[in-house]
Amino acid sequence: MTVYEVPPVSVVGESYCAPYPLELIVRKKIKKLSNAQFEVFDLSGNLLLQIDGGVWNFQLKRVLRDPAGFPILTMRGKVLTLWHKWKAHAGESTDDSNVLFTVRQSHPLQIKKAINVFLTNSSKKKEPDFHVTGAYTSLSFKVYEGRRLIAEVKHNFTLESFCKGKEKYKVKVYPEVDYAFIVALLVILDENDTP
Repeated sequence: MTVYEVPPVSVVGESYCAPYPLELIVRKKIKKLSNAQFEVFDLSGNLLLQIDGGVWNFQLKRVLRDPAGFPILTMRGKVLTLWHKWKAHAGESTDDSNVLFTVRQSHPLQIKKAINVFLTNSSKKKEPDFHVTGAYTSLSFKVYEGRRLIAEVKHNFTLESFCKGKEKYKVKVYPEVDYAFIVALLVILDENDTP
C-alpha cells in the first residue's frame, strides 16, 4: 500500500506511477489528414511523453515514446471494425506475446462513449479490468478500475484551436496510477472519435 492506502495501478510500468495526484497537459497537433502527434507535459512544462503515428494499410498505429524518443508502447487498432479493437504492445513489438492490454468498444452502437480495457493476464475474463466512459458531446472522459475512479480527462475544445489543428487536454491522474497507461487510453479514444 502507498501513502494514500490504495493499491497501485501499473500497466505500462511502475516508473509512470506517482505517489501523489498528477496533473498533465496533453497537446495534439494534426500534421496530415491521417497523422497526429501528441505531447504530454507536467504543469511545469516538462515533456514526459510523445505519441506519433497514423494510418498504414488499414491499420492504426500509435507509438508512445519517452522524452528522448525511445518507444515505450505500440498501440495498434483496426480501422474497419464495428467494435474498435486495439492492442497495446510493450516497446515497438507487434508480437502477441508482448501484449500488455487490449481495448474494445463496449457496444458497437453506443449512446455514451465507452470502452473496456482487458489486461493480457486476464483476457479470458468477460468483465473488463478497466472501463472508460464519457459523452459524445465532448472528448472528456473518466477511467475506472472497477468502481474506483483512477483518472479524469477534460478536452479543452475551441473552434479556433480545432481550425489550427491543435487541441489540448487536461488530465488528472490519481495517486499510484500509471499515467502512461492513461495517456494511451486518451490516444485510443481520440482515435476512435476521429472520422
